[in-house]
Amino acid sequence: MRLTITRQNLQRGLAAVSASIPSKTTLPVLSNVLIETQEDSIWIAGTDLDVSIRVRVPAEVVQAGAITAPGRKLLELTRELPDQPVDLQARGHQLEIGCGHSRFKLNGLPSEEFPNLPAMDFEQGWGVSERSLRQLIRSTAFAVSNEESRPILNGVYWALGDTTMTMVATNGHRLAKMEVGAAAAHGSSGEFIVPPAALAQVERLFDGDGELAVGKGGNHLGFRSDNQEVYTRLIEGRYPNYEQVIPKDNDKIARVDRDALEASVRRMAVVASDQTRRIKLSFESNRVHMDVMTPDLGEAHDELELDYEGESLQIAFNANYVLEVLRNMPEGDVKLAFRTAERAVTVEPGDGDLDYLCLVMPLRLVD
Repeated sequence: MRLTITRQNLQRGLAAVSASIPSKTTLPVLSNVLIETQEDSIWIAGTDLDVSIRVRVPAEVVQAGAITAPGRKLLELTRELPDQPVDLQARGHQLEIGCGHSRFKLNGLPSEEFPNLPAMDFEQGWGVSERSLRQLIRSTAFAVSNEESRPILNGVYWALGDTTMTMVATNGHRLAKMEVGAAAAHGSSGEFIVPPAALAQVERLFDGDGELAVGKGGNHLGFRSDNQEVYTRLIEGRYPNYEQVIPKDNDKIARVDRDALEASVRRMAVVASDQTRRIKLSFESNRVHMDVMTPDLGEAHDELELDYEGESLQIAFNANYVLEVLRNMPEGDVKLAFRTAERAVTVEPGDGDLDYLCLVMPLRLVD
């Protein structure tokens, strides 16, 4: 293998796959990236066996071939190179790098030792808008669980239908759900539980306004555009029936500016207990009172004007969960719907244009 590539393109490709290189591994080849030539470009791939990333960048290929080289070291070295063309050449299992007057040799491993990427059936898959997919991920993935006791909740539920796609995430105390339009390539449908780490890479890499292909192969899901690919192992199991926990009869409605409510809750959270993060909200006509009392620290009170329809209500929440939901709501007003102090509150955008709903379970009220 022998080629010439700009330093910027080499750095861009290595940076794109670096997130899939494990920091610690018992398989030495996983610390390497795979570099393969293809006509007037190279493909660079990295994997930790759960998430794999593969990107293509332009290059002037003199001799075709493939090799693996230490990924993080190669990226670190590339960042320090002068802004000149970079020559790469494989000699045996060693990658020779030349740039200006600088010369380096990195010990690699045969390309045959690099794990094969999952085989995908993109032809029978789906066409998905990059913008819509990013919106789904940003609006829901924050709500996944970090507890190992319920591994199903460690993933994001993604349902692809004929004309829509839905994402849901929950940890049992909060829930986020969004639905947007989608175009199924062959009228097919599918349901997956996707690790949030993989979705974070999809959101990071597919940052344009085009369309990407989604395919499934075995227990893996693949995302592909012309120059970038992400593959992930799926979480196996059946996702809970989230519709059962979303209340449909909440009849006490509050409408309030998102930024104002978020700022007030943030202030209250400073004095809230480190263990429960509890804040109490008392809703009445056109106003909400917020109170925090932490015996070892002190107390706090704040008031906020809003539109409220319904009987007076006192309810308590974990401030962190409320803040997470508000940060992911679009700017403007938000609509909060309540039933009782023991029932979950739903939070939705005030304008109703987005099919987006979040749910927060209340905490027990204390005097």
